[in-house]
Amino acid sequence: MTYMEQIFSKLEFLTNGEGFVNITDDLNFFIEKNNFDSGICNLTSLHTSCSLTINENADPNVLRDLKKYMQSIVPYESYLTLSKNREEIFYKHYQEGSDDMPAHIKTSLTNTCLSLSFQEGKILLGTWQAVYLWEHRFDQKDRIINVHIIGEKKQNKYNVINSH
Repeated sequence: MTYMEQIFSKLEFLTNGEGFVNITDDLNFFIEKNNFDSGICNLTSLHTSCSLTINENADPNVLRDLKKYMQSIVPYESYLTLSKNREEIFYKHYQEGSDDMPAHIKTSLTNTCLSLSFQEGKILLGTWQAVYLWEHRFDQKDRIINVHIIGEKKQNKYNVINSH
């Protein structure tokens, strides 16, 4: 008989400024360390200026292109409206730096939560996929991801019942 268990915890990451941190191995290690076999792992970023995403882990140009594209649609300091007269609008929220309001917009356009299945102690991802923390601020930041796992623990020789 197997039982579902759950755990709430936090994982901390130090980013190197704007860009991506591959957190896949950290998640798999956390699942393994807590002896889970299969279940669901819910991740929530506890910040308003970074996000979570799943994307390609084979070609680093994918991440570079994503970063450049996001910078092009969410510029710093101000933006041009899409109306015919292309009015320039300056952000009113700038007290924490020119990257702060754009970071909030980028976070709103992406994900702050991910729900991931795992089996045999590993997150289920495609061949070329990884889970990333996407930092939207310029400076190095300490980031906390809330982790909520619901799943079955691994069986070992001490909790397997023989039915001979």
